Amino acid sequence: MSKTRVATVWLDGCSGCHMSFLDLDERLLDIAPLIQLVHSPIADVKEFPENVDVALVEGAVSSDEDEEKILKIRERSKILVALGDCSVTSNVPSMRNQFEPNRMLHAIYGDGVIPLGGGPVPTLLRKSRPIHEFVNVDVYVPGCPPPADLIFDTISNLLAGQKREDAPAPKFG
Repeated sequence: MSKTRVATVWLDGCSGCHMSFLDLDERLLDIAPLIQLVHSPIADVKEFPENVDVALVEGAVSSDEDEEKILKIRERSKILVALGDCSVTSNVPSMRNQFEPNRMLHAIYGDGVIPLGGGPVPTLLRKSRPIHEFVNVDVYVPGCPPPADLIFDTISNLLAGQKREDAPAPKFG
């Protein structure tokens, strides 16, 4: 039996969703024989691979780099999971939406400190937005961060071939 190819991705967020994923603790040992982790900030794989079965995406789309990543992730993944409130609603990253990006960066870092637009810092989009505004999302897992139990239930259901809609509704907050 082939393993389910799983990827986790961190866009604009705090990594709290990945920390909550690691809070699965010993339940990771239940999942490990069933999956092949093909991409993750934990594994430090640079290029998002082809033929991913389940992609868990944390964070909002806030830069041109994030936008490029989410389009590639959608193209290469069968099931895309919006993991956490930043990916579902844009949450904390959207707090900067009231400011013009370059003016905000200059106010924070000063002139000439960071190269904007094409340098090592990705170009910010005008607004930070949830991933469903760029691509189709198959499963939403809300929470800031989502509880480990909810992540485990979601992954377990997907590995069993069930959609999230078949599982009990998650609670916000």
